[in-house]
Amino acid sequence: MKSFLTVALSLAAVCVSAQELTVGDLREIQSSFVKDASTTALQNILKADPNLSKLSLNHDLDGKIDHFFKHKVNVKGITDQKQSGRCWMFTSMNVLRPVVMDKFDLSSFDFSHNYNYFWDMFEKSNLFLENVIATADRDMADRDVEFFFKSPVGDGGVWNLFYNVAEKYGVVPQSVMPETAHSNNTGSMRSVINRRLRAGGYRLRNIIADGADAAQVAEAKKDILKDVYRVLALCLGVPPTEFEWRYQTKTGEVKTLKTTPLEFYKSIVPDDYDPKSYIMIMNDPTREYYKVYEIANYRNTYEGVNWVYLNLPNDAIKRAAIASIKDNEAMYASCDVAYYNSADGVCDPEMYDMEALFGIEMDMDKKARILTRQSASAHAMALVAVDTDDNGKPVKWQFENSWGPAAGHNGYMTFTDKWFDEYMFRLVVNKRYLDEKSLKAAKTEPILLPAWDYMF
Repeated sequence: MKSFLTVALSLAAVCVSAQELTVGDLREIQSSFVKDASTTALQNILKADPNLSKLSLNHDLDGKIDHFFKHKVNVKGITDQKQSGRCWMFTSMNVLRPVVMDKFDLSSFDFSHNYNYFWDMFEKSNLFLENVIATADRDMADRDVEFFFKSPVGDGGVWNLFYNVAEKYGVVPQSVMPETAHSNNTGSMRSVINRRLRAGGYRLRNIIADGADAAQVAEAKKDILKDVYRVLALCLGVPPTEFEWRYQTKTGEVKTLKTTPLEFYKSIVPDDYDPKSYIMIMNDPTREYYKVYEIANYRNTYEGVNWVYLNLPNDAIKRAAIASIKDNEAMYASCDVAYYNSADGVCDPEMYDMEALFGIEMDMDKKARILTRQSASAHAMALVAVDTDDNGKPVKWQFENSWGPAAGHNGYMTFTDKWFDEYMFRLVVNKRYLDEKSLKAAKTEPILLPAWDYMF
């Protein structure tokens, strides 16, 4: 361990080396930009065209990555999350859609994302208020308190949030509670809800400081939630407690189903559809592999399960993913949508070469990108296909996206195995696809990470 004197001297050395930019520094930096003929030509191009992706596109990859796959699960069409951050919800439901279509003999089907979004936002509001109450004795500058108030509720989430809300409220077909303008474009409504929650959360802190008892606090919280429910009901509609669903089979037969959202959910999910059988596996090179981690407070329902993941090297994740695909089971997956050519629907780490375009150095490995916040998981999609070489090694993979059929390759996104290594983060698999070492690690106690962890 370094002594205090050693640390102090090191800090002093850093301080001594720190200095303002001098005239000499500026002259040296300015002289490094030499306007020769090629630089002038490049400057003219860049000053006239803001599309850096187009200008840095690596055309050596043109036509070299196809969309054919040796192994692909039974997929059922493309959905569209519109202007909302509900990719995690769409992906969780997209994995289940084929089950519903087979069960009811349908040619097409989609869930009501609006229905589950309503309850997700409502439950997140309650969780925020409970967090405010639990930390009411802390200063507003406390890191947890600051984190809660910065964004009381948002669209984002991961698979466990879908599980939490579906287990409690069930699911319904799209026709039972269709999308609205606000479910398709959530920004304005969320802004109103967050404003009400911040005001309500601040009031709760004040009445607790003034000595309100538990019953008074609970009543004040309920009043806030009534307002949240009102906003959601006005913008999204009132979610049904039971429904009648008319549908037509592939053979043209019209049928009617009378049930409740929870009964419908239980009828279409596998018997082992729960965190005991399914696990999120993640490639996070900033932390030790074969360890389980839990993000504190990352859930939507107060009583629900947090985001828990098993950290694995990419080769172990790929083995599980290939086994799942070969068994015709799609997976919830999420990634950093980087180096993506939307025109071709292809992702590859060499798709764009900004370094060559600007003549600068920007290279970082995955660990460095995560720690510097350059890269993080930003979008969820269903992992549905893998293409392998003659030795069974993966060459490329495919996502079923939720950006509509016009996005990418007919709504799908193909990515190379090299891209998997760099920008794939997590997926949810049935534990039966894990190897023995991973299964053993999955049984260990989670290491708790703070709510504001960089993986969030």
